[in-house]
Amino acid sequence: MRVLVTGAAGMVGRAVAAHCNSQGDLVLPYDHESLDISDKDLVMKTLRGVKPEVVINCAAWTNVDGCELNPERAYAANARGPENLAKASREISAVLVTISTDYVFDGEKQGFFTQRDQPNPQSVYGASKLEGERRTQLAYARTVVARTGFVFGPGGSNFLSTIIERAGRGERLKAITDAYGTPTYAPDLARRLRELAQLDLPGTYQVVNAGEGVSYAEFARAALDLGGYASGNLESVAMGSLNRPAPRPRNSRLRCLLSEAIGLAPLPFWQDSLREFVALNSPNEVAAKG
Repeated sequence: MRVLVTGAAGMVGRAVAAHCNSQGDLVLPYDHESLDISDKDLVMKTLRGVKPEVVINCAAWTNVDGCELNPERAYAANARGPENLAKASREISAVLVTISTDYVFDGEKQGFFTQRDQPNPQSVYGASKLEGERRTQLAYARTVVARTGFVFGPGGSNFLSTIIERAGRGERLKAITDAYGTPTYAPDLARRLRELAQLDLPGTYQVVNAGEGVSYAEFARAALDLGGYASGNLESVAMGSLNRPAPRPRNSRLRCLLSEAIGLAPLPFWQDSLREFVALNSPNEVAAKG
């Protein structure tokens, strides 16, 4: 396939480009500097010029507190940008796969959120991503929306991705005990995004690793244990104690009602993918633990 990847400098974008390359695709990677998806004319010119068969949109502004303080930038990146890609993809008849977030839900439900649950975002970030879902699907019928959350992987800058590196430096760590999600390993997410592109079955999918959800603190303890680090430097805190500008859902665990129905096997259990991730960062410790 001829695959254009936006946001290709980010953690998920790099994972998508690497996976597609490994499958023999011709990958056309664009970072924010080379393709700002909020620039409608540039998006149209670029897609007309390179004519991909598939567009996988990994570009977004994911700074949740930043979005709360700058809604205009949030909507430009997370709503109008995907809409621009949808319109350009429609013109060249390319499949569009665009990533959304577990933060479209309010977090008030017990258990897993599925596609049957009504989105009710509590933050500007979540609202802008939900608007991006709606705009892309209205603009182009061949749009696949893939909601995900608690994403971790090589090169990531979030807490889940940096826990081992920071533990190795002996830093004191704070992890939230009362916010829960379903961890998603970036390489597993990348594989599923390509599968969805190949299937070309429009709709809203929820892509996370298998297993029950966990809190940030539980995830952190599991990572530290796999890496052979003591958890003495890990402080458990309540989400409300951090006084951050943007509200977050207390529970954003996801489950998909569609994936298995169309023949897609569950992604690996998050614990297995976490083991693989930690092995890449501290292989000696994992080997020693057997």
